[in-house]
Amino acid sequence: MTAIDPLKLLTPRRTIMGISAVLLPFQENGDIDWTGYLAHLDRTIQAGLIPAINMDTGYGPLLSETERLLVLQRSSQHLRGTRFAAGVCVRDQPGSPYQQDEYIQQLGQISSLGGIPVVCQSHGLTALPESELIQAYETLGSKVNEFIAFELGTMFAPFGKIYSLEVYTELMRIHSCIGAKHSSLSRELEWQRLQLRNTVRPEFRVFTGNDLAIDMVMYGSDYLLGLSTFAPQYFALRDKYWADGDARFYELNDTLQYLGHFTFRAPVPAYKHSAAQFLHHLGWIASSRTHPRSPERPASDVAVLQSIARQLGSTSPTR
Repeated sequence: MTAIDPLKLLTPRRTIMGISAVLLPFQENGDIDWTGYLAHLDRTIQAGLIPAINMDTGYGPLLSETERLLVLQRSSQHLRGTRFAAGVCVRDQPGSPYQQDEYIQQLGQISSLGGIPVVCQSHGLTALPESELIQAYETLGSKVNEFIAFELGTMFAPFGKIYSLEVYTELMRIHSCIGAKHSSLSRELEWQRLQLRNTVRPEFRVFTGNDLAIDMVMYGSDYLLGLSTFAPQYFALRDKYWADGDARFYELNDTLQYLGHFTFRAPVPAYKHSAAQFLHHLGWIASSRTHPRSPERPASDVAVLQSIARQLGSTSPTR
């Protein structure tokens, strides 16, 4: 790979495709907060972002098959034909074989309800040799009209794997693969993918999953982020500023990035509790409760989150 000059990747006044992984909130008794969840789906759509359900932010890898299907069905019914994405989450253990049939089944469920499947990784999938891994994605791609691939760093999940550029190139050659989420938290690796995309398949979407560098949209990335579930309206406003060439993009992006650095600190999976704390403070969900198997943040974080919420609230979409 030749050396990369990030300045040559800058794409001013570009329309950004924003997909927001929606938090699945819980009530104090441990039940899913359906009222808060469906309202947040609406909030995401009204902001102009595409909601993504059953992703890590929605505890997709932690939900049972019954729970995941229920979230998918209720979301689809509520959205009434509005475009959405949904995670294909196959639960397995280290050493488990690749479960192709389970992947295909979930692809079909999501596609039949009008969603864009996001093929999440699993122990079995990422353990495949590269030639078999590519073949696996090609097989999955033949079952649907469109899907989004996903490569994930191990800081997010133990089964994660960042693919070689050779594998990434082959993913781009799968017609039904419209893009891939990249969650390495590395600018350099994402720049490599953008440069490769620009050469091999310009219409392919590189969806940044780098919650620590959300300005990757300046270089040609779109996004599929968990951070945007904290404040979908401000992400949408930031995106509009970029498309309009409005210098207010930078200050708003700085505030959102401060939120990202604070909430995505180690242990990274605890960001979901940060999101619940933030949305609960805003009065958008009934409780800051999380999934019982998800790590939590200290209560002292709330004061910082309140400060960031005030800073965002001072941002006006009008001059």
